[in-house]
Amino acid sequence: MPATRPTVSDEHIVSLLRSEETFEEGFRLLLRAYGERLYWHIRRLVLTHEDADDVLQNTLIKIYRGIEGFEGKAQLYTWLYRIATNEALSFLESRRRQQTSPLEDGENPLIQRLHSDPYFDAEDLQRRLYEAVAQLPEKQRAVFNLRYFEEMPYEEMSRIFDTSVGALKASFHHAVKKVETYIRDRNLH
Repeated sequence: MPATRPTVSDEHIVSLLRSEETFEEGFRLLLRAYGERLYWHIRRLVLTHEDADDVLQNTLIKIYRGIEGFEGKAQLYTWLYRIATNEALSFLESRRRQQTSPLEDGENPLIQRLHSDPYFDAEDLQRRLYEAVAQLPEKQRAVFNLRYFEEMPYEEMSRIFDTSVGALKASFHHAVKKVETYIRDRNLH
């Protein structure tokens, strides 16, 4: 889902959010313009609906509390995606720290969660794509998702990750190779 412009301008949304009298209307417009896109971005990182819902709620709280600090140096959606990405990565790090016992079958815990998610209904190839993406390191997975699914320009991604365009291109290239290898190896079996 490419990053398309909302029907209401970002400037209008931000101006509504900056006033106590219109804050609620501005937040509703922000959710209407970006809520679903943020949910799916988060969902592709954490994989399950329940986790995505939790992370989205935390993201919205951070946005709510931090909108006054938005300086407008980047596009609004870039700022929102940075918060959502950081929240998702923090959630995954916390989840990894909580895991105390190794898995008996050696399967990636994200793939296990993906398979057990009643909201995930996908064709075999799509399921393998999501499994392959789940195998990527967290930050590489975030780069892959933003570039592949969101079609976000590298320049915008560099503002989200606070890193160079070249590093992001390299990360995406390595992620694509890993995904291709994973899917190719699964097709041979």
